[in-house]
Parts: sequence; C-alpha cells; structure tokens
Amino acid sequence: MTPYIDFLYFGVSLYVIIPALIIGFFKRGWRTWLVIATVIMLSIQYTHPRVVMGRGVSELALLLGYAVLQWVITIAFLSIRKKGINRAAYYTALFFNLLPLLAAKFIPFFNPEYPLLFLGLSYITFRVLDVTIGIQDNFIKDVKPLPYLTFLLFFPIISSGPIDRYRRFSEDWNRERSREQFAQDVDGGVQRIFTGFLYKFILAALIKQYWLDPVSQGTDFLHTLSYMYAYFFYLFFDFAGYSSFAIGFSYLFGIHMPENFNKPFLARDIRDYWNRWHMSLSFWFRDHIYNRFVFGALKGKWFKNSQTASNLGYLLTMTLMGLWHGTAWHYIIYGFYHGVLLIATNWLDKKYKGNRLLNDNGFFWQAISILITFHLVGFGLLLFSGRLFHN
Repeated sequence: MTPYIDFLYFGVSLYVIIPALIIGFFKRGWRTWLVIATVIMLSIQYTHPRVVMGRGVSELALLLGYAVLQWVITIAFLSIRKKGINRAAYYTALFFNLLPLLAAKFIPFFNPEYPLLFLGLSYITFRVLDVTIGIQDNFIKDVKPLPYLTFLLFFPIISSGPIDRYRRFSEDWNRERSREQFAQDVDGGVQRIFTGFLYKFILAALIKQYWLDPVSQGTDFLHTLSYMYAYFFYLFFDFAGYSSFAIGFSYLFGIHMPENFNKPFLARDIRDYWNRWHMSLSFWFRDHIYNRFVFGALKGKWFKNSQTASNLGYLLTMTLMGLWHGTAWHYIIYGFYHGVLLIATNWLDKKYKGNRLLNDNGFFWQAISILITFHLVGFGLLLFSGRLFHN
C-alpha cells in the first residue's frame, strides 16, 4: 500500500493515529507507540515479495535488513571517528551508505528484474548520509539504535520526504511535550492534512483530468506550451500535497518535519526558487554537496578564483540532483540546466550590482522577475517531464 495515494491508506492509518493522540494527551509512552506505529504501517506498506538468490523475500525484510546494515556501518564509523579524523574510514562509510542506491539506479540497465529495491530507498539514503556526515563533522557523537532506526524508517515520510536531519529529529525525540504543545501539534497536523487533501485530491486531480491529460495528446507548440503550465501546477499541488500529508501525520506523533514548499510561484530568481521548492532536498544538497565542494576548492586552491569554484559547484550540485531523480537523460539535463541558470543568476547579480530586475522591490520589477523565473522554471520542468525527448 503506497502512502497517500487513496483513501484506504488514510482509513488504515487511523488505527495508529488515534492511539497516538490518546497517548500524546496523557504524555506517557509516546516514543514507544511511535516505534510500534511505524512497524505496523511499514508491515502494511511493504508487502510485495522479492526473489533474491532464488528465494522469496518480503519487501519488509529487505527494508529492515537494509536499515540494520546501515546502523552497523554507522556504529563502526562512529567508533573509528572517536579516535580521530580518518578520511579513509569516512569515504568507505559513504561508499557503503551509497552502494544500495547506486546499485538500484544502475544495475537495472543490465538486469531489469533487480530485486534489492524498495519504496523510499532514495530518501532513506539521504538520511543515512546525513548521519555519516554529521559524525565526520563531530556534530553527532552518539547513535543509539532505536532513535536511529526510527529516524530512517519513520512511516509518514519514508516514501516521499521531506528529508529530515538526524540532529533535528533527535531534538523532537528527546523533548517532552506539554499539553499546550500537544494541542499545537494536533492543530498544526490537522491543518496540514486538510491542506494535503485540497492540494492532492482536489486541485492536482482537477488539473490532471481537465488540463494535463487532454493537452498531453497534442505535440504542436501550443499544446506543449500548455502542457508546460499544466505540468508545473500539477507537479506542485501533487507533491506539495504529499509533503503536507507527511508533515501533518508527523506532527500528530510529536515530530516536526521541515516544510518542503514556500510559495515557489513567487520566486524572483532561480536562487530564490530553490529556497522555496522542495526545500528539504535543495538545502540538503546545498549543505552537503555545494558548500563542501566550494570550501574544499577554496581551501585546496584548486582554481584561480572563487567564482570558478562556485560555478562548478552549482553544476556539480544540480547535475547530481537531477541524477538523484533518475538515470534517464532528461533528469540529468534538467539538473545541468538549473546549474547553468544559477551561474547566470549569480553572474548577472555580480556584473550589474543593484540591477532592478533582481533587486528592485517596486511592484513592476518584482512582477517582471517573478514572471521570468516562473517560465524558466516551467521550461526546466518540461525538460524534467521528458516530453521534449519523447515526441
């Protein structure tokens, strides 16, 4: 059963949400129930059998085996890191963190029936990597099995994000909610769940049925242009709906997942857009890929000037982001396209400091910059959809 796809999932989830509300009100045993609820929901969600080495293996067994393996890798690296910085151990841990995802991305080219794949692997991998990087940076000094495994497998976010951080999750895990905080969480959770219903089951569904599907039949310029607009709006409301459900469910269990969208249609430039769209993903790439690449380049003096490091950092980061979505060429081109747009935006801002298009707060210039950004992003999503490569 895939989360948030149909109303049956919401009906089944009430069997774990109602006890969570009762336990949360009385402020006792909520962590225990969070773990139990996650196990119950994962047992329902991961029911497809897989054939591994000639034997049938449940998808749930693969998921749990993967999580335990990653915990073992994490604990081994943590014990080494406590003795001091060991870059060989760090890169080895990162390699084994990434190996299941890399195998799932590339082995199907040669073996379409590759069995070691399960829903949410990409999102879980980001959470695994966040812990390893946090240990390397000496921000994470202890990894207990129960909170770590719950962090990886927390059922509301396992399939579609948002991408949480271990230190942020740990703060929620360790806090004790007052009755007032519990009431605020319930209020916030219910609001987000209703927003999710509005976005996914009403707006996204209407856009798909009456706009996206009809225009997808045509291949001329006007149909393609209309498809670009329809796809942009559909993708936002569908994905923002998923995120709203996940955040709302999390709040009911006392976990404050980060927001994923912040009015992306009002972005004034591409940098602003990535501060508003799929924020948990873009911030993860910014912190763990872009910033580290630029810092390493400047420290190691790889290039003659910092601008070259920044530009290459944009291309690397966004191309990897595209590759994360899939190995098809249109995903990679989509990521590279956004890297080029970020470079162009940065160049324009530096070349023409104080230029009105990016910095003037007057209504006219804001409207023009928003309109241009909207269409640049829309064309990028048209690339992302693959339509231009399949017609």
